[in-house]
Amino acid sequence: MPRYRLIIEYDGTRFFGWQSQAGGEAVQDHIVEAILKASGEEVSVRGAGRTDSGVHALGQVVHFDSAKDWQPYRLREALNFHLRPEPVSVLEAAVADPEFDARFSATARHYLYRILSRRAPPTVDLNRVWWVPIELDADAMHGAAQALVGHHDFTTFRASGCQANSPMRTLDSLNVSRVGAEIHVTASARSFLHNQVRSIVGSLKLVGDGKWSAGDLRAALEASHRPACGPVAPASGLYLTKVDYPTEE
Repeated sequence: MPRYRLIIEYDGTRFFGWQSQAGGEAVQDHIVEAILKASGEEVSVRGAGRTDSGVHALGQVVHFDSAKDWQPYRLREALNFHLRPEPVSVLEAAVADPEFDARFSATARHYLYRILSRRAPPTVDLNRVWWVPIELDADAMHGAAQALVGHHDFTTFRASGCQANSPMRTLDSLNVSRVGAEIHVTASARSFLHNQVRSIVGSLKLVGDGKWSAGDLRAALEASHRPACGPVAPASGLYLTKVDYPTEE
C-alpha cells in the first residue's frame, strides 16, 4: 500500500487546530474528507505538528496510506478540488518511503511569529498578526532571546496542561528582527512544548516595550515556574513554516 506525503498550508483562524477533536472543526477533518471524496477511502492522516486553535501553517507535513496508486500531481489537484472553498491548500504531494512518518521522522520544526508593531490596526492581516500599537525594540528582544537558545528546562514557557513527559527541550535558534512595521520572531527546534513559542513571544514583548530586561527573561527561564512567564501571545500571529527530515539535510 503506497504511502503519500503532503505539504499543506492553511489559515487556522476558524479551525480548532490541526488535530481532529470532539466538538470542534479541525484542519485534519478536511484533509481526511478530501481524501475520502477523491479516492473513496477512509484513511488515517498524521501531521508533523499539532498546531493549536487559530494557528496557521505554511509548511505543515502530513502522511497517509492509500490503496490507490496516485500520480503525485493528480493527487494534489484532486485534493485541492475537494478542499475548496476551505482555507486549506495542498502545496506538494509525493510518494513517500513506507517508513516515513510525518511526526516521528522530523528532525526540526520551524515557526514564525508576526507582531504588527504600529499605531494603526491591521486590516488585510487581521487575524494573521498580533497587533501591538507601540513600537517595540527588536534589537533588545533579540539580545534577550539568546538566553533561551540551547538545552533548558522550559517549564516557565509551556502550558500548564502540557502533556509532554519532560519540560527539557533544545531550542536550536531564536531570532528577532524588524521587517518594516512588523517584528518577526523565528524559532527552530526538533520539538516544542505546548504553547512554548507563544509563551516565549509574550515574554519577549515585555522586553521590547521596556517592561522587562534581558535579566528578567533569563530569571523567568531559570525559575522553571509557569507563573514566571509573561502573558501568552495570541494564536493569530503564529505560523508553522517548515518541517525538516533527514533526506533533506
